[in-house]
Amino acid sequence: MIPLSQPARGVSSTRKYILRGACYFFLALGILALGYAGFVYADSHAYQAIEMKKFEQAALLSEPHILAEGDVIGEIQVPRLGVDAIVVQGDSPASLRRAVGHLSQSALPGEWGNVTLAGHRDTFFRPLRDIRLGDEIRFKTPERNFDYVVESIEVVAPTDIQVLETSTGHDLTFITCFPFYYVGPAPKRFVVRAREVEGTL
Repeated sequence: MIPLSQPARGVSSTRKYILRGACYFFLALGILALGYAGFVYADSHAYQAIEMKKFEQAALLSEPHILAEGDVIGEIQVPRLGVDAIVVQGDSPASLRRAVGHLSQSALPGEWGNVTLAGHRDTFFRPLRDIRLGDEIRFKTPERNFDYVVESIEVVAPTDIQVLETSTGHDLTFITCFPFYYVGPAPKRFVVRAREVEGTL
């Protein structure tokens, strides 16, 4: 006679194979995810290092030209937070993966209006979670340096386009997703507004 417990053993064995297969699948998925994250991290930092070296070696006066997507504009710094990143023209996914992006419809440093920069909350703009009113921001370009002081910090809806509006002064705006530790597409936008300090070189 076949023992009554044999079918149960078969079911248990099948379940073990399924669980083992699922474990291997999720392990492989995790390794792929970590590998991709590592590639993105390495690629962005390599790009930053190369472009930072080029920027530092650039002539103080460069010939004016029409900026194309991905062209380097300068270097943005928030000294207290340790933010130091290359700024490129445009906000395409490729540009934002490697650098901070300048919204093409906004003013450029030195022009009247609102210089608007976008960055990912999990890379270059992650330290902005600790920014404070009065913090110094420095925007370096081949022509000159621009110093700003943070005047306002707010969280807005993605549909709030008032933060992108031009101004009658020399303003600088940072935009990133919020909350900073949200998993997936974040529902809000974190906006930092700063005013240029007069007399900067």
